[in-house]
Amino acid sequence: MNIRRTLTALAAAAVAGLMVLVLPVLAHHASTPFYDPENVIDLEGSVTRFVFRNPHAFLFIDVTDESGEVSEWQVELGAPVGLRRIGWTPETLPIGMEVKMTGRRSRAEGSQGVCCVRMTRADGSPVLEGGAVRERTQD
Repeated sequence: MNIRRTLTALAAAAVAGLMVLVLPVLAHHASTPFYDPENVIDLEGSVTRFVFRNPHAFLFIDVTDESGEVSEWQVELGAPVGLRRIGWTPETLPIGMEVKMTGRRSRAEGSQGVCCVRMTRADGSPVLEGGAVRERTQD
């Protein structure tokens, strides 16, 4: 076997190895398979639980619908390490706090979940004091 074939085989093996490692990571971090970007909903409710642990933090809120019926919604947030970088702690969203949010609804039939949310306090102020409420814009 000549040196060119050996190097080509090694390069192909390295690329294949990287793809095996990288593709599952990319698939895991995509939200579109689980949450529908075309089905954006608004929710307002009271915090019942805030689970601040890896790999993602989850917020649970009780939402009252038009008929007065209360149901629990699950809100998928980012990784705690990322949330901590912008000032969030496990105490940021205490039980009973009223929040408003807009987010992508879960694709799972019958589920009550959202992700990729823009969240504020019930009065529209930022969740964190001094935090900004930014509208998403297309560049």
